[in-house]
Amino acid sequence: MMARERIACLGAGRMGRGIAVVFAYAGHAVSIVDFKARPAADFDRLAGDAMAEVKRTLASLAALGLFDASAIETIAARITVVPESGAGAALSSADVIFEGVPEVLDLKREALARCAQLAGDKPIIASTTSTILVDDLSGAVAGPERFLNAHWLNPAYLVPLVELSPGAGTDPGVTERLKALLERIGKVPVVCAARPGYIVPRIQTLAMNEAARMVEEGVASPEDIDKAIKYGFGFRFAVLGLLEFIDWGGGDILYYASRYLTKALDSDRYTAPEIIERNMREGRIGLTTGQGFLNYEGRDLDAYRAERMKGFVGMLGFLDLVKPPVLED
Repeated sequence: MMARERIACLGAGRMGRGIAVVFAYAGHAVSIVDFKARPAADFDRLAGDAMAEVKRTLASLAALGLFDASAIETIAARITVVPESGAGAALSSADVIFEGVPEVLDLKREALARCAQLAGDKPIIASTTSTILVDDLSGAVAGPERFLNAHWLNPAYLVPLVELSPGAGTDPGVTERLKALLERIGKVPVVCAARPGYIVPRIQTLAMNEAARMVEEGVASPEDIDKAIKYGFGFRFAVLGLLEFIDWGGGDILYYASRYLTKALDSDRYTAPEIIERNMREGRIGLTTGQGFLNYEGRDLDAYRAERMKGFVGMLGFLDLVKPPVLED
């Protein structure tokens, strides 16, 4: 059996604790490294709080049926909280380091520079920042070829997605190694360019602002808007990706809907990007033409539709909305 990578989480906050749970659950030894010098009594309190939270998280996952509660202590024992004085040993023995200090550029750059010095040139170093571009940080890291952003979505121990954003100097092999590691522990990594907002935050920011705007405009109550999102928007996009959904219904529908909403609501925020118009011109509108954002040529479309329909039925079951047919009047 291949030896499991040793993981270090730089910073003992919520993100570091969540990532530690993920890797410990998958059998990895994890060091949560407190990167702030503090009196021994203060560190003991911090370490106690961190491990108590880890165990509470594991207990909640066990209660949800993910594993037997008898395994909580075994999993938690793979996690060690390390004081600042032990940072050098913990970081230099790690294979992968996830930085999770507060979202302040100068603070992160300082922490990453010190981390890289203590760790030596072996470990992959990944920032978990949700806001700062990778190349605004990479200059602080000795050996920037082993550095990239790895954006986890909270709660890290439940949400499968991790968005990887390599920098200009990141070695593609490093990105592939981290992607493979995440896949081995059951995560679903995606790779995106170094652009503000990654993928999910950029999309969800638009959606959340639009939902708030509809409350402001009196379109519907907050309760009904959330119900519409849960049983309509979220229901469909738990099975189909956004671009897949465009192809499913037809890019022409989005093209005409965008033109109508832009005019009816007098807002450029509904204007379709040029790629939608280009796809229309080129006849790349989805399933009906065999090409859209995705390629459907040579695909068994009946089998594909049946598979997606099965996913929708599964969502109905999850929402407890499956009703038997009425066979008698």
